[in-house]
Amino acid sequence: MSIPVAEALAIFGAGLAAGTINTVVGSGTLITFPTLIGFGYAPVLANVSNNVGLVPGVLSGIYGYREELTGQRARVLRLGSASLLGGLVGAILLLVLPQSAFKTIVPVLIVVSLVMVVGQPWLGKKVAARQKAPPAQPATATLSTSAPGTGAAGTGTAEARTGTAEARTQDATATAGESAPDDTRLQTGGPLVWSLVFLMGIYGGYFGAAQGILLLGLLGITFTDNLQRINAVKNVLACVVNGVAAVVFIAATHIDWTAAALIAVGSIIGGQIGARVGRRLPPWALRSIIVCVGIAALVRLLA
Repeated sequence: MSIPVAEALAIFGAGLAAGTINTVVGSGTLITFPTLIGFGYAPVLANVSNNVGLVPGVLSGIYGYREELTGQRARVLRLGSASLLGGLVGAILLLVLPQSAFKTIVPVLIVVSLVMVVGQPWLGKKVAARQKAPPAQPATATLSTSAPGTGAAGTGTAEARTGTAEARTQDATATAGESAPDDTRLQTGGPLVWSLVFLMGIYGGYFGAAQGILLLGLLGITFTDNLQRINAVKNVLACVVNGVAAVVFIAATHIDWTAAALIAVGSIIGGQIGARVGRRLPPWALRSIIVCVGIAALVRLLA
């Protein structure tokens, strides 16, 4: 279906912005979905077309963060299974529930998403503080300062030397582990974390706005790891959710392929921008755009 040039450029631009934002933190749907609504697309059609269009952009972001994924195979596989099942359930719910339910639920989801976007700086500070917090140091016994000898003082000095050597060995091992992480030392989360990722997958498969912020917050609080490595995992999990939902939508419902293609091209470029320079963009500017567009979508849906 052909659309006016101005509309096509606007949808492409929305995809570009969404791809950038999704790679950096998430919530790109709050740019593309309202844009489609503004041009008169039905809510469910806008949602499924937007979802299909954003998948290539998320893949682009994963490629941009490929180095940060090194050594995280076990974590990605474990949590990815939760995202896969959750995204499948969410997509099926979107198709099974009546469109009237979606029209009723989406304004609430947009409000929740906007609250998460506004609260993201606070959450980010909490996560960053956790990542920087030094590990608890074991208590050390007070050693005798007597000259070494054959008595207890000499034994204490020898033990102190042995302990120091062990500590240095542990420090070296820890440093090596930080510079070259591997799956044997990786935190993958327990049943509770898996269940929460599954629930976030349901949300993402049904609507998806700000699921990246939810995932980033959960993983950042759960794992003591570099934030960029956590963000890389977040991108993979969001891609799994969007990807499985897209397969369901393509197989079971109508997609506006023109809109989806425009969003896809824009989001692919945006994914690379987000991976390379997106972290340098003023966070307040991105947040302001998301909030303004989200409010515009609310007004449109509730009118």
